[in-house]
Amino acid sequence: MKKHLSPLLLTFLICSCSQTEQYNPISAIETDISILASDSLAGREVGTEGEKMAADYIAAELKATGVQPKGTDGFYQSFFVKDADNPHAQPSEETGEDGITGYNVVGMIDNPGDELVVIGAHYDHLGMGDFSSLHRGEKAVHNGADDNASGIAAMLHLARVLSDQELNRDILFIGFSGEEKGLWGSNYYTKNPTVDLTKVNFMINMDMVGRLDESKGLAVNGTGTSPIWNWLLDEVNADSLKLIKSESGVGPSDHTSFYLQDIPVLHFFTGQHEDYHKPGDDPEKINEEGILKVASIIERMIVLMDYDEKIAFTKTKDESDNPRFTVTLGVVPDYMFDGEGMRIDGVSEDKPAIKAGIEKGDIVVQLGDSTVTDMMSYMRALSTFEKGDKTTVVVDRGGEQLEFEIEF
Repeated sequence: MKKHLSPLLLTFLICSCSQTEQYNPISAIETDISILASDSLAGREVGTEGEKMAADYIAAELKATGVQPKGTDGFYQSFFVKDADNPHAQPSEETGEDGITGYNVVGMIDNPGDELVVIGAHYDHLGMGDFSSLHRGEKAVHNGADDNASGIAAMLHLARVLSDQELNRDILFIGFSGEEKGLWGSNYYTKNPTVDLTKVNFMINMDMVGRLDESKGLAVNGTGTSPIWNWLLDEVNADSLKLIKSESGVGPSDHTSFYLQDIPVLHFFTGQHEDYHKPGDDPEKINEEGILKVASIIERMIVLMDYDEKIAFTKTKDESDNPRFTVTLGVVPDYMFDGEGMRIDGVSEDKPAIKAGIEKGDIVVQLGDSTVTDMMSYMRALSTFEKGDKTTVVVDRGGEQLEFEIEF
């Protein structure tokens, strides 16, 4: 893989990779995010120079901790997507000019045992916002500090601290690319693994773990993929975070690719926010102490389970059970809300909700004839409508129920 490091980034790398006697995790996390979410990486879109620079940084940091390369070319595993504009495009080993080449970054702590634990996070983002952006205005760099420099920073911290532990299981670290385009990197890895996937005990995914707030809410998805997860999470929650658990092993992040290979998974997530997929997702808004708390939960899990038997896998309601949508209300759900209804964390311009007068903070309690008690009931209700349909939405706003007419 060719190197594409700017002089500024190279300086950062030299400073960051030098090992000091006293490891300061907060400082290291802050440095990781400031580099990965800097303007010089131009948003880390898969197939760009910024993505390659980010991959080089991650590989250098893994190497500095003593992690061994486990890709197909040192730390790197390349994949190629020919029809990049097709939402159902599949990554392959092909190469060519008419397509996109991306890179997974893969390294392993080689411990005595034969089984593995996978710790992963995606590092790509939206570049200048040409796709998937919620920004309305002139093009701008989408730095993706929370999405997902935060997850990579947590992964690198775990590599640093677990490399000093005497553990029985191997620890495989993977920085995925192409997640934003449709889980390209993790999809490719699970179909072209560099380890024996039958030896994988479980997979941990960290995607957007940088905005832990005063409510200390931490969403953990995939708790239904093994019977042990609920007990174990409560056991290792030493910081008394508010764990908001969801059973499904399928979601819009890289753990899904491993779940579909019958591997127990957990996805850690500190919540949606108004900077999601916008240029405002910058390093100064990151809670480094919160990232450390999330990573510490994962560290305790790995250490506590190190000599236990391989955990059981259980299937959950998969993607075939999820509703299909032809319309949108134009709201960003609050994934950390665990009350009655579906709380709105943001509204999009020129969409049905904002045109009707629905606001951020409103809690949807009824959509048409359907009562909304949670996210799933909201999605089921939404899936029954088509473009051009008219209906009513009832929301709870500060204890008062308000009714709005909308047209999709």
